Amino acid sequence: MPQTLPPIAILGAGSMGGAILQGLVRSGLAPTVTVTNRTVAKAADLAALPGVTSLALEQDATANTAAAAAADIVLVGVKPVMVPDLLREIAPALRPGTIVVSLAAGVTIATFEEIVGGDVAIVRAMPNTPAVVGKAVTGIASGSTASAADMDLVRALFETCGVVIDVPEDQIDALSTISGSGPAYVYLLIEDLTEAARGKGFSDADARLMAEQTFIGAAALLDATGEDPAELRRRVTSPKGTTERAIAVLQGANLSGILSEATDAALARARELAAGA
Repeated sequence: MPQTLPPIAILGAGSMGGAILQGLVRSGLAPTVTVTNRTVAKAADLAALPGVTSLALEQDATANTAAAAAADIVLVGVKPVMVPDLLREIAPALRPGTIVVSLAAGVTIATFEEIVGGDVAIVRAMPNTPAVVGKAVTGIASGSTASAADMDLVRALFETCGVVIDVPEDQIDALSTISGSGPAYVYLLIEDLTEAARGKGFSDADARLMAEQTFIGAAALLDATGEDPAELRRRVTSPKGTTERAIAVLQGANLSGILSEATDAALARARELAAGA
């Protein structure tokens, strides 16, 4: 990881862009970051962060262009439908060698390259919401003109808010069905385990505490030990014990098949969205 990152712009620092911004600020690796938002109120929320210049489009209509012109790495965090217009707006201001990073689901590298031209390197990224607490999984895919050095910089940027996986672009949508949507799957399991605890007579507060802290603790143990999850599961599952009986029910319900089916459905929808459906 480099000692410092070059000047960065985040155009559309909403929930995801804002989470990445928090990681950059915490890391101390990005002394110069310019962010844009539509409203003065949203811009004001970020203005107090050290090293951050926060601009509001309702105050300055040229904010995106100004931010992009001053940056070596430009993160595009606006809604996917807004991306082409934004790219056309900032393209004349981008200096040769600038790295433009897409955070927009469903917008291809080809779309970016067609609008901004060949003097700019394009990287497509897919972070997930745990970026807010520095625990993201981010997939990154290289455009046709992005160099190894460009990818190293982008990797270092996203490592400030979690771990990074290099993937070909045709795997970005598949990655999104695992790590991108994955937090929702975990929250659903926590909801359902909480409900099971309530059904066994525990209070709402105790049921929630048990379910949430069990997931948090299990994930922390997995992280701390580096063990294979199957091995940790075996250690909890005593032969002919209660956990073994419960696991048999889950496996009998084809939990692995359900997860495969669910992620397949998410991938099909991602492809529909990419096609404009």
